[in-house]
Amino acid sequence: MSQLTVYPQDQPEQPQLQTEDFATIQETLGAKGIRFERWRTERELPADADNDSIVAAYRAEIDRLMAQQGYQTFDVISMNPEHPQKDELRQKFLAEHRHSEDEVRFFVRGCGLFVLHLDDRVYALRCEKDDLISVPANTRHWFDMGPRPAFTAIRLFNNPQGWVANFTGDDIASRFPRLES
Repeated sequence: MSQLTVYPQDQPEQPQLQTEDFATIQETLGAKGIRFERWRTERELPADADNDSIVAAYRAEIDRLMAQQGYQTFDVISMNPEHPQKDELRQKFLAEHRHSEDEVRFFVRGCGLFVLHLDDRVYALRCEKDDLISVPANTRHWFDMGPRPAFTAIRLFNNPQGWVANFTGDDIASRFPRLES
């Protein structure tokens, strides 16, 4: 189940809010300009569904977002515990960074932890299957896929080059809880 935990940026041991209530999560993040939705497919996808099947199942939602927000391209990314670069990729994503475009992820399976550094608060959102998060351009954040990543996500981009990070150099991510399997 999706979960949001909000902390003061200087007190990672003192959560101010912790909730699994979808409406509360959506309202809290929406007040900060973060889009959080649930997408449901009318058919259940098999665990070994290929990228074409995944895209077909969510085509209407992908097309709607592309039309609404002007996204130019999308892809499907999958990570599993056997991925040879999982540790290297996890460390890269754990560093606080920004993007010059929105970061949009829809979780088809598995989970991941998006952590947003907004003003003087840190918002840790555990995204699960069927969750969509859209982080606006230039928002400080990091992502934890856990030590044994197991997820598939659809990513939408304004930039045809895809994921381009601008790292802040701040070590704040090292002070906050991580996603553990």
